[in-house]
Amino acid sequence: MNQPLRSEPIPFIDLSAQRRRLGGAIDEAVGRVLDHCQFINGPEVMELEQKLAAFTGAKHVVSCASGTDALIMVLMAKRIGPGDAILCPSFTFSATGESVALTGASPVFVDVDPVSFNMDVASLKRGLLAARNAGLKPKGIIAVDLFGQAADHDSIAVVAEAEGLFVLDDAAQSFGATYKGRRLGGIGNIMTTSFFPAKPLGCYGDGGAIFTDDAVLADILRSIRVHGQGSDKYDNIRLGLTARLDTVQAAVLLQKLTIFEDEIVARNEVAKRYSDSLGNCVTVPHVANGNTSVWAQYTIRLPRGDRDMFAATLKAKGVPTMVYYMKPMHQQTAYRHYPVVDDGLPVSEGLSKDVISLPMHPYLDEAMQTYVISAVQDAVGR
Repeated sequence: MNQPLRSEPIPFIDLSAQRRRLGGAIDEAVGRVLDHCQFINGPEVMELEQKLAAFTGAKHVVSCASGTDALIMVLMAKRIGPGDAILCPSFTFSATGESVALTGASPVFVDVDPVSFNMDVASLKRGLLAARNAGLKPKGIIAVDLFGQAADHDSIAVVAEAEGLFVLDDAAQSFGATYKGRRLGGIGNIMTTSFFPAKPLGCYGDGGAIFTDDAVLADILRSIRVHGQGSDKYDNIRLGLTARLDTVQAAVLLQKLTIFEDEIVARNEVAKRYSDSLGNCVTVPHVANGNTSVWAQYTIRLPRGDRDMFAATLKAKGVPTMVYYMKPMHQQTAYRHYPVVDDGLPVSEGLSKDVISLPMHPYLDEAMQTYVISAVQDAVGR
């Protein structure tokens, strides 16, 4: 049923509503930083790391300047370099493969599952053969938890253990989600995340963190994030980066963390309304039994048709959409020369042609969501 057009577009992500909810708490938190002037490694940074550890169950949290830096730091700590291969899904944001390439190693792209959009374990196994055929030595796996839901970590761990590989969980979009009853970050592997403003838990700039139970690895990571510093800051003992999370961003995240669990509940309520209403006209996302999602994106698959026309129709009604991702990594100019599995990546290529994401945030009220649902139904002719 056609509805009257809204006078104002619906926000795809509504950070201003969250700001209103927190009121003056963030201003006061930032004000405290401005008062003590410890803009790097201030007390809020250590407090945030402690609270993130308590939230996830991880023994060690190392905050850093971005989710991409988090990935690079782990790879540097693992001494990844030329001749090494890291297995990655192709249907993901470019930072996943980029971090590998920046170390001089080779990302080897594998396909994803058509339901979860996460790494397909059968394709992962074929990716190992592709790496070796390319003369590379497989060293690790980056398992991305796309759009808010965990990958199949148990199955990936079986492959990794059999092959002697480490697993790095790229949870840039899934911080706060659970896998078989446990928070990501507390399931025993190495996890990284991003606090980019649009993420479910985001700061007011760039930020990231690494989660691990390995005390030795955590110490190395703390060194890498400050130029490879040792006990004497003028005797750097390894190559490193300038990758610290600044104190202002830590202060912002501490305030946002106080409402984060409530926001996860709200995101799941929004996702349920979408799925209940749209499941008969588009392919809605599915969360595996035993998992929860934080719904960084609510991504549907359209029936055969013109995605551009669908997006334009919704835009005309004040409903924004986004496409994640129009090109899988193995088709992007910077990454076309890296190895892929021998039978290709048909699922990744298919998803890039028919997925589209709808507005998703904790402050999408029922009236706004009803409007979005009606616009989608009208656009697909159901």
